[in-house]
This record gives sequence, structure tokens and C-alpha cells, in this order.
Amino acid sequence: QVQLVESGGGLVQVGGSLRLSCVASGGPYAGHCMGWFRQAPGQEREGVAGVESDGSTSYADSVKGRFTISQDNAKNTLYLQMNSLRVEDTAMYYCAAGTQNILFRLLVANEYNYWGQGTQVTVS
Repeated sequence: QVQLVESGGGLVQVGGSLRLSCVASGGPYAGHCMGWFRQAPGQEREGVAGVESDGSTSYADSVKGRFTISQDNAKNTLYLQMNSLRVEDTAMYYCAAGTQNILFRLLVANEYNYWGQGTQVTVS
């Protein structure tokens, strides 16, 4: 089974930056989509960014131009670079993996099969 472990969260001031990492193990990885989601207390889990196996990406409107999703396949690692952080970005951030199909929706949580335990991001 695929296992995912996030890291890189922490405290940051408004306007600052953080880079989250997600290390994947247990493959195979061919045909997988990867995504970042976040959840604040009392709110539903929200899709932030996702990447298909062919490299195409999708972002939530709230983070476009500020966040960038990327992969280092040699290290089996997914990244989320977060710039110009806002208070409303405060949440627990999760990485996820799913088996791609023709109708896969990158920002929909129910599409994903595997989840990390999360890393907290707090902006103040």
C-alpha cells in the first residue's frame, strides 16, 4: 500500500512562505494522481492543488498565483510551495494519492485512496 508522510508545517507571519513535503512509499506510482488538501476546525476538507501522472496541475482559486505543487520523482516526494501566506491559509494540510482514471477530479477528496496524517500550518 502507498504510505504518505507530510512535513514542513509551522508558524509563519502573514506574507511569509513555507514549503511542505510529502514522502511517498510502497508504490507503484505509475498512474497515480497526487494532491494537497487542507482542513480548518469546523470546516470541510478543501482541495488546494493536484497533479496528474502526466504532470498537469490544478489549483483552488484561493491559492492560484501563490502556491505551486511539484514532484521530485527520484525522491518519491511531493511538494507544496506556499508564498504570500494569509491568515485564512491556516489549516491542517494533507497530501493524498489516488489511481487516475479518465474522469479523475484532482481537487475532490473522495477521488483519493491514500492519505497522510497531516502537517499544521498557522499564519498570524
